[in-house]
Amino acid sequence: MALCSSSSSSSSQKTWIVHGILAGTAIATAAAIGAHAYLGRRSRKFRSRVVGIIPARYASSRFEGKPLVKILGKPMIQRTWERSKLASTLDHVVVATDDERIADCCRGFGADVIMTSESCRNGTERCNEALEKLEKEYDVVVNIQGDEPLTEPEIIDGVVKALQVAPDAVFSTAVTSLKLEDGVDPNRVKCVVDNRGYAIYFSRGLIPFNKSGRVNPDFPYMLHLGIQSFDSKFLKVYSELQPTPLQLEEDLEQLKVLENGYKMKVIKVDHEAHGVDTPEDVEKIESLMRERSLS
Repeated sequence: MALCSSSSSSSSQKTWIVHGILAGTAIATAAAIGAHAYLGRRSRKFRSRVVGIIPARYASSRFEGKPLVKILGKPMIQRTWERSKLASTLDHVVVATDDERIADCCRGFGADVIMTSESCRNGTERCNEALEKLEKEYDVVVNIQGDEPLTEPEIIDGVVKALQVAPDAVFSTAVTSLKLEDGVDPNRVKCVVDNRGYAIYFSRGLIPFNKSGRVNPDFPYMLHLGIQSFDSKFLKVYSELQPTPLQLEEDLEQLKVLENGYKMKVIKVDHEAHGVDTPEDVEKIESLMRERSLS
């Protein structure tokens, strides 16, 4: 399948990713203070075995059956799986679901499926359960959003490499520039990072928020993209951590990582987010795919 960006934009995107990774390399240290509890001694091939997991559930308050909705004739979960398979860092890609309708669909187009319980509270917990059921062991787990049918393989590779070169981080993710009109949209999660490329905070509100109470057109606000990767050992720890106040208030699972004092590496990429949150988004995605000559 063709990539969803032109060659020039793809080159620009890869430049962003390289800058993000180099920033992480510059500050990475072997004596990872926050990682000692579960990483232990580093091997020569640090975090080399990588699996991509696409958590998918049928029930949704805003869009029931979303993974199976057709995007130009193919189920959305299939399009996400096909895009993910193009990532060079992934040794394996699986779908994790608790619904037989999704499982049957995925097996039909050739995907490996791991059945998980209905008790998983979020995609991260579903990824952890799937990881425990996989026959092989992996060092890194990439949580790939099933409602992002235009997932960029280069972004998947970028977040994996960012985690591989930052041993003091347990989690990595990506951000892109926020459109000013999305500044007050609670469905668009914003992120702020420190000078070394580590996450400070995520919010559904605009951050930073200046004293004028208005969006500053000159400030480089950042939009969080759904893709994220975990150190596999930490993923087990994460699932055992109790929900935290900020996590519950914002309804953002990555805040539980930060509230417990763990580090999260963030890379910036040039990408226009096109997730499917409501039925109305399907037409927008299809229109965009036609413009980019994607089938």
